[in-house]
Amino acid sequence: MPQTSPDTRALAPYVRILGRGPGRTRALTRDEAREAMTLVLGGKAAPEAVGALLMLMRFRGESAAEVAGCVDAVRADAAGWQMLGADLDWPSYAAGRSRGAPLFLLAARLVAGAGHKVLLHGWNSHQSPVADVRQALPTLGIAQATTPEAARAALEADSIAYVPIEVMAPRAYDVLRLRDVLGLRSCINTVLRMLNPGDAPVAVQGVFHPPYRDLQAEAGRLLGRGRISVIKGGGGEFERHPGKTVQVFGLADGAVFEQPTAALVDEARRLHEAGEERASLADLWTGAARDPFAEAVVIGTAGLALWSLGRADTPEAGDALARDLWEARV
Repeated sequence: MPQTSPDTRALAPYVRILGRGPGRTRALTRDEAREAMTLVLGGKAAPEAVGALLMLMRFRGESAAEVAGCVDAVRADAAGWQMLGADLDWPSYAAGRSRGAPLFLLAARLVAGAGHKVLLHGWNSHQSPVADVRQALPTLGIAQATTPEAARAALEADSIAYVPIEVMAPRAYDVLRLRDVLGLRSCINTVLRMLNPGDAPVAVQGVFHPPYRDLQAEAGRLLGRGRISVIKGGGGEFERHPGKTVQVFGLADGAVFEQPTAALVDEARRLHEAGEERASLADLWTGAARDPFAEAVVIGTAGLALWSLGRADTPEAGDALARDLWEARV
């Protein structure tokens, strides 16, 4: 965290609100959450108070207003990254040890090839080499941008770019890394998924725990977002299991919705096994290798993204479009 002589009592009013006890505690308002997170990001709060604030929010369960207020604070701290001209915001913050190959990167590239500017951003930890998102980027021709100018240039040239959160919002990244100290995730994991730094009109998000689907949709409504599609994805990524009915939760034109999507294949393989120790991502993309289940993951994930972007009227039509794009990619 920034070293700026923290005030030991700066967060005390907010910790008191969250921790008063049964019958007296309440969630922070959006304004209170923004104020508290601004203090945290500015290094103006003692580490003990930061830990208390984050863990009380975790224990109570973050409210949509708290998430929205924290997003306000992080966006203000990362203001230089806004207005990048992205069409689709695609956060990637999964940290599960069970993650497999990041097939969603192939889906994102497929969507970019269809003429939509896709901004990927994130940070991943506790993953095996096969699941390493950043390691896979060069093999798929996806630029890793470390400045707003580089991100804009990559979006213009290739319609896709990946931005590491530690360069986009380094102080929020410090808060994210407090998981190593506290041993638990905090609201920052949800906040970063909701960040939408490039002001894209459409966002897709993955969660690991199903209750967060509703939370993120409602937070999006408070933030005035246009369209958000949230699924329980592989390890918390926006990555669809093609062998199951997947529920999409989200926001469209200010209204929260829920939409079931049918399975694409009749196969019960675990999602993290797709592509694992089989064909490489690059070989799958070029067609040098085939893995029908992994390809179905890509097609189903891209189909949901295309549907979210308005390229198809139904998820099924999105799947059909994605399948056509996949077959025509090489």
